[in-house]
Amino acid sequence: MTYDIFFSISQTPVDGVTPSEQEMFANAFRQLEAADELGFGVAWFAESHLSSEVQKRNTRPVIPHWDGEVGLNANFLNMATHGFARTKNIEFGSAVMNIVCMGGPLAHAERIATTLALHGLNPEESRRLHVGFSAGRFQFMNEATGIRPRDAVEAAAWPALRGLVFKEACEIFLRALRGDVFSSEHIPPTVLSRANFWTEEHWHQVQAAAETQAPEISIAPRWTFEDLELVPRHWRRELLQLVVGSHDPRLQEHINTLLPVQVFNLSITDPAKIEDTHRRMQSGYHPDGGPWQRGHMPRTTFVFINELEAGPDAKRRAARQEAEKALSAYWKALQGTIDPNKIANAADNALVGDAEQIAAQIRERFHPEDRLMLWFDFFNHDCDRVTRNMRDFMEKVVPLLDEG
Repeated sequence: MTYDIFFSISQTPVDGVTPSEQEMFANAFRQLEAADELGFGVAWFAESHLSSEVQKRNTRPVIPHWDGEVGLNANFLNMATHGFARTKNIEFGSAVMNIVCMGGPLAHAERIATTLALHGLNPEESRRLHVGFSAGRFQFMNEATGIRPRDAVEAAAWPALRGLVFKEACEIFLRALRGDVFSSEHIPPTVLSRANFWTEEHWHQVQAAAETQAPEISIAPRWTFEDLELVPRHWRRELLQLVVGSHDPRLQEHINTLLPVQVFNLSITDPAKIEDTHRRMQSGYHPDGGPWQRGHMPRTTFVFINELEAGPDAKRRAARQEAEKALSAYWKALQGTIDPNKIANAADNALVGDAEQIAAQIRERFHPEDRLMLWFDFFNHDCDRVTRNMRDFMEKVVPLLDEG
């Protein structure tokens, strides 16, 4: 089992206190340096764009009850460059980079190529950049940079069409990073059919908007361009690991015909879906990436460890209270209500307790070859406590797991 760490850099009020932007970044780097010292494998940084506080004023706010900012890091590559300079062993990952907004797939591919050209100038450099990429969770970020329905047909089809826009972006992104000379004519066309929709009624609404009963509706490309190629060309591609943030099996397998692309999962993903992904990717993973391994799909999980109280019962009780407090704030921020059942279920999915209890939970829930992406800073701005929890996990939980 391997252990990664996730940093949200989420500027939200906790107990009425909201750290400044400078404090948030300073805390993140302090925790990063501790993670490097403690032996975590990859530091995954959340990437977000535009103020989630200001979007609450919009006509269709996505998260109207969220206080503060979902995330302050708008440039993962810049964070990673600073992080590499401040650490010795840890690698860096984005969780996740939205390749649809802020310039689109070519702009993001170009930035990655330039970053790795500079990172790899030292021939002894072996630390990788793990680029997790997706279409983004919050639509207001995409809309601000032009990713929105362009006509009545697209408006009717948008819930399904968004996924196909991401597929088009993936094709462009991966071909560019592969070093292809290509144009938008090389990208497979986007075509809507009944198979793209959950219900017959929705498909008929799209057909009505298109004024057709045809079984397929063609959608114009989102990005059009003549032949191009990224520069710099000759950067060390072995320093790049790609990870897709999508549970669409067809997309996962299709993009692996282009380059080796691993897979993200969420902390709440159904275990059956996780095991199905591992099964499919045994044959679906691009051969240049070698054999598929369970560590190719990081398992995200919250960690609420308490090794401060006297005695196991007090530690476990305090950890549970900390978990429920943080999770209730999260659900209220996302939905405006506190649902006790959701809080209880989320706490049951998290790692909660003292070192011994958390080790037992890991043995019960995870495969010995899994990679855990551990989230310690969830609704917690106490940097000393976060780093203490990180240390307690690596120095008290991991040894128990190593004992078997």
